[in-house]
Amino acid sequence: MRGLVVGMEFRLLGDIQARLDGQEVDVGHIKQRGVLATLLTDANRVVPVEQLIDRVWADHPPLRARETLYGYLYRLRRALSAADDVKISSTPGGYVLSVDVMAVDLHRFRHLVTQARTASSDEQSLVLFDQALGLSSGDAFANLDSPWVNAMRDVLEKQRFAAILERTDLALRSGRHSELLSELFARVAAHPLDERSAGQLMLALYRSGRRTVALDQYQQVRQHLAEEVGVDPGPALQVLHQRILRNDPMLDTASTVDSDIGGALRYTAQAAPMAVVPRQLPIAPAGFVGRVSELAQLDKIALKAGGATVISVISGGGGVGKTWLALNWAHRNVDRFPDGQLYVDLRGFAPSGQPLSPEVAVRGLLNALGVDTRSISADLDALAGLYRSLVAGRRMLILLDNARETSQVVPLLPGSPTCTVLVTSRRLLTGLVTAYSAQLLELDVLTETDARDLLARDIGAERLAAEPDAVNELLDYCGGLALALGIVAARATIQPDVPLAAVAGELRDRTSRLDALNGGELAVNLRAVLSWSQHSLTHQATEVFALLGLAPGPDIRLAAAASLTALPAPQTLSVLRELEHAHLIHRHSTDRYRMHDLIRLHAHEQAHNNLPEATRTTALHRLVDYYLHTACAADRLLAPHRSPIRLDPHTPGTHPHPLPDRPAAMAWFDSEHANLLAAQHAAATQQWHHTVWQMAWALNTFQYRQGLLHDQLVVWQAALDAAVHLPDPTTHTSTHRYLGIAHADLRRHEEAIEHLHQALALAEHHHPTHQVLTHLTLSWAWKQRGDDQRALDHARLALELVRTLDQPVQEARALNAVGWYAAQLGDYDTARSHCQAALTLYHHHHDPDGEATALDSLGYIEHHTGYHHRAIGHYQQALNLYRDLGHTPRMADTLTGLGHPHAALGHHDHARAAWEHALDLYQKQLRTTDAERVRQHLTTLDTRSF
Repeated sequence: MRGLVVGMEFRLLGDIQARLDGQEVDVGHIKQRGVLATLLTDANRVVPVEQLIDRVWADHPPLRARETLYGYLYRLRRALSAADDVKISSTPGGYVLSVDVMAVDLHRFRHLVTQARTASSDEQSLVLFDQALGLSSGDAFANLDSPWVNAMRDVLEKQRFAAILERTDLALRSGRHSELLSELFARVAAHPLDERSAGQLMLALYRSGRRTVALDQYQQVRQHLAEEVGVDPGPALQVLHQRILRNDPMLDTASTVDSDIGGALRYTAQAAPMAVVPRQLPIAPAGFVGRVSELAQLDKIALKAGGATVISVISGGGGVGKTWLALNWAHRNVDRFPDGQLYVDLRGFAPSGQPLSPEVAVRGLLNALGVDTRSISADLDALAGLYRSLVAGRRMLILLDNARETSQVVPLLPGSPTCTVLVTSRRLLTGLVTAYSAQLLELDVLTETDARDLLARDIGAERLAAEPDAVNELLDYCGGLALALGIVAARATIQPDVPLAAVAGELRDRTSRLDALNGGELAVNLRAVLSWSQHSLTHQATEVFALLGLAPGPDIRLAAAASLTALPAPQTLSVLRELEHAHLIHRHSTDRYRMHDLIRLHAHEQAHNNLPEATRTTALHRLVDYYLHTACAADRLLAPHRSPIRLDPHTPGTHPHPLPDRPAAMAWFDSEHANLLAAQHAAATQQWHHTVWQMAWALNTFQYRQGLLHDQLVVWQAALDAAVHLPDPTTHTSTHRYLGIAHADLRRHEEAIEHLHQALALAEHHHPTHQVLTHLTLSWAWKQRGDDQRALDHARLALELVRTLDQPVQEARALNAVGWYAAQLGDYDTARSHCQAALTLYHHHHDPDGEATALDSLGYIEHHTGYHHRAIGHYQQALNLYRDLGHTPRMADTLTGLGHPHAALGHHDHARAAWEHALDLYQKQLRTTDAERVRQHLTTLDTRSF
C-alpha cells in the first residue's frame, strides 16, 4: 500500500518518481531519472562517477559524459532542494545521495519482506508481505534500459516473486485457499514450469473440494516439464500428487498447523526413511543485523539450483561475521531442508592450529545420520561414499564452517542435487569455485548503519543517543568488524554504569587498541582471532604481512609493495595473493591492496615484535624512496619547464614506478596522493629532513592543478619545519614562497604577504631567479587581496628582472602577469600586447600550461572590449588545454569566464552549461566564495546583462 508520506518519498518499483508531501516533484527527463535511480539504489553509499556513467549509458555514453552528468546532478540537486533530509553530495570517490532509506520504496520493500520473514505470527507476516508487495506499480525502473538496469530489474522481480510465493504459503496455512484460486490460476499460467506455484494451486484446489482438478493440474505441469525441459516433476511435487491421490488427511487445513505447501512437500519420494533426521545447526545468532544484500544473494543462489548441488562459499577475514551470516541464513531457510541440517566446525583456523581432518569430519556426519562408525574401518573414500549414499535424494543443508582449504571440504560434498552446501572460510577456496562451480560470496565489514544498529540492539538506543560522539568514535575504531563491535557491546552491557566515552577512551590509543578489544576468552580476543589467520602462511608471507603493517597510507600498490619488501614484482604478487586468499589484505582494484585498520595494527605489532629494527627502518626507507623518486619523475612530466631538484640515489631494492607520459603521471598522483602525504609524514617522524622537503616539492604541481589547497599548505608547513635543518638557503626561499602561495590561495592574506616578504629578503642575497618568482607570487597575493595596482607593480619588477636572465618561459609568465593586471585596471591595449607576446613565447617553448593561462587572459580581454566571439574562442582553447593537463581549478575559472561572453551574445544555454560545470568543480574544491559567485550568475542569467 502507498500511504501519504510526509516529506520526500521516492518510487523505483514502477515509474521513477519523487514526491514531496504527496505532490510529485519534476526530476527531469528519463536519463536524468536514471542518474537518480542509480543513486537511490545505492542510497547513502558513494557511487563512483564511472559507475554512474556506465549504469546510465552503458556502452553508448555521450561525447562529454562527465559534463552531461554534472549538469544532471546540478538539476537534481535543485529539484530536491526543498527536502531537508535529502542531499546529493560529491566526494573524492564519486557521489552519494543521503536519504532515509525508508523513503525509497525499493529499500522499504526489502525491509518489509525481511520483517515478514521474522514476524512472530502468520497474521503479522501476511500484513507485512501485503505492504511490501503493494509498493509495486509495474516494472521496476520503468522506461529505463541499460544492462545494469535490466539486471537490477531481474533481481527485483525474482525477489518479488519469492515474496509472493512465501505470502501464498502463509495464506494457505491460514485457510484462505478459496480466495487464492483465481490468483494461483493466473500465476501458474504465467509460470507454467514453476513447481512451487503448481503445488500451491493443487493444494488450494484440493482443499476447496476440487480434487479432480488438482490431479489434472499435476498432469498439466508434468506435460509442460516434459515438453519444455525433458524432465519429470521433482520429488516434492510427486509426493504431493501421491498424497492427493490417497486423500491424505494431513493435507486438510484442520489436521495440522503446518499444512501449507511447504509442509505438504515435506517428504521426498526417492529417499528411504531415515533413522535420524539431524538438526545440528547451532543456535541462531542473537542480535543479527544488516547483511540484507548478502542474505538476498544466498537466497538467489539457492533458488537457481538448476538441478545441481548448490555450493556457496562465504569467504572473509577473521571476525567479519561469516559464521554469523551462515547460521542466520540457515535458520531463516530451515523449512527448505525438511530432511535435516548437518553442521561441522572444520577448525581450519583454530587456536591449536590443527584443522579437523576430512576422515574425522565425515565420520561425524555419518554419526549424525545414525550410523555407528566405531566398527567401520573403511578408508576415507569408502566413508565418503557411504555418506553420499545416505544423503542422496534428500533435501538437506550441510554447513561446513571454518574450512582451511578445498581438500578439507571435497570429501564432505554430497553427490545429490537435492542438497545445499554452505561453506565458510577465511580463504577464498578457489578450488571449489573452479572444480565444483561453487558460488563465492566475499564478506566485507558491516556498513556504518548496520554497525550502529548492532550496538543499538545490544547496548540500547537510549544509551547510544545519550553519547553520540562516543558512539561515533567506537564505530570508527571498530571499522565495521563484527567481532570488534560485539566485544565493545559486551563490555558496555556488562558495565552499564561505565560511560561509553570511557570505553571509547580505551580504544583511542592505537598502540593499546587491540588490548582493549579482548573479551577475556580466546574466541573473543581480537588479537588471538587475527593471529589464527597466520597459521597457514608461509614464512615469507608472514614477514611481508608484518612489513605491510609499517606502510604509511591507506593502501599500497604492487610496485610499492615490491620496494617495501625488496622482492621482484612477480614474487611480491605471489605473496600478496597468498595474503589476499587468507583475507589479511584486500585487493580493491587491479593492483592495489588495503588492510582493515585493526588488521594493520596487528601487522604493525608483528613487525615490532618479530623483525629487527634495522629491517624495519630499511624497508620503510625503500618505500618512501619509491614514492619520492616516482613523484619527482611524475612532476617532471607534468611541468617539464620547472627547474628540477637533485635527489640522492634511492635505497637498494627500491623499484620506482616508470611513467610513460603526462596522463599516466596525473593518474599516478591521483591514485597515490594519500600515500604520498603519509610518506612525507613518516619521513618527518624519522627526521629524514631532505626527504620531507623534496616530497613537498614533488607534490606541488599536482596539488596546485587539482586545487588541493589545504593539503598544499600542510606539506609546505612540514617542509618549513624540515628546512630549518637543511644547509641550502634556496630551500628556505622556496619554502616561504610556496607557503605564501598556499596562504594566498586560501585567502589568508596577512600570512601570505609575510611569507613572501621573507622569501624576497632571502632571494635578494643569492638568486635572481627566486626574486623573479617571488615578485610574481607577490603580484598574485596582492591581486587576491584586491590591490590590482600593487599586483601590477610586482609583475613589472619581475618582468624587468627576468629579461636579464635569458629564461623565456619565466619571461612569458611575467608578460602574462603584467597583461592580466593591466586588464584588471582597464588598460586593455597594454594587456592585449603583453598577453599575446606571452602566448607566442609559451607556444614556441611548448608549455601548454602557460599557453592556457595566456589564452584565458586574452579571453577576458576580448570579452571586456566587446569581441565576444573571439573571447569564446580563446576561452575554449584554454579549457581544452586545462582539461588535457588535468588542471581542474583553472578549468573552473575558465568555465566561469566562458559563461560571460556566451551570456552577452544571448547564448543562455551555453552560459548555463559552463557555469553549472564550474559550480560543480568549485564545490568539489571547497571554493565557497567562487561557488557563490557562480551561483548568483546562474540565478540572474535571464534578467541581467553580462
